[in-house]
Amino acid sequence: MSNPAGRNLAASVQHRLLDYAKAKQDVHQLVLVRYGVERLLYRLGLSEQASGFILKGAMLFVVWTGTAYRATKDLDLLAKESATTVELQSFFRSLCVMKVADDGLVFLADSVQAAAIREDNLYQGVRVTLEARLGNARIPLQVDIGFGDVVTPRAVAADFPTLLDFPAPRLRMYSRATVVAEKLEAMVNLDLMNSRMKDFYDIWILAREFEFEGEVLSNAIRATFKRRQTELPAGPPFALSAGFSTDVGKRQQWQAFVKRGKLRLPETSLATVVDAIRDFLMPPITAAAESKKFSAHWPKGGPAWR
Repeated sequence: MSNPAGRNLAASVQHRLLDYAKAKQDVHQLVLVRYGVERLLYRLGLSEQASGFILKGAMLFVVWTGTAYRATKDLDLLAKESATTVELQSFFRSLCVMKVADDGLVFLADSVQAAAIREDNLYQGVRVTLEARLGNARIPLQVDIGFGDVVTPRAVAADFPTLLDFPAPRLRMYSRATVVAEKLEAMVNLDLMNSRMKDFYDIWILAREFEFEGEVLSNAIRATFKRRQTELPAGPPFALSAGFSTDVGKRQQWQAFVKRGKLRLPETSLATVVDAIRDFLMPPITAAAESKKFSAHWPKGGPAWR
């Protein structure tokens, strides 16, 4: 049976999202993906399992700043408890058919697939893929779910900003300190093999845009390294050295990341970014490694702890 009202709403949403993309000079497809993520999170937040998931990854920048500092098509979540691919596939299919106020989207339950992943050999997780439809527009979505990490300080519930005038998703969020700690641990663990330029960029942005308390960040670093069984470095790790930032291959990887990332800030060299985040990270790393209290304050933009 046809649904003219639903088609009209979908068309209206499509038009408003296109206007938003033009006004913000954003890629229309990325705006559609963000809308799909937003409405999927809304359904997740209404589910009985909402408290079992914590938002992490690049979408947190939307919460903290109202905008995405780099283009992303993925949604990252931390699950409180381990779950199989079959269980997660079933759960996300249930979100697809959840009854909610019409937002123009149809999530296709039959499109939901789940498969085990191991990102950069760091930790196991599950990748869920699915498709949503907004009228005749197809919106592919990817959700990466990790397990077992610790969030220090603890995750706090917050609203996810909406693109239009629909109810906001509400769910628990990673702390900025834990985001920094996990990205730092990946840098130390991967060493020369590190190609995750997004981690360098994200930490640089966080240090530029937010203030940090030294004790909070140092505790988050210590807890993350302990949970992931990674030894805290006694000095600057290779990823924060001139040897890394001046390596021809790493510079090429950085330039490729900058080119495809549609970044919000002017292009900056890898060496500049590495120098800045070394100044930001080494004092709390040293305090964590030596089990010492670190009570300094990092003002927004630094350039040094006070």
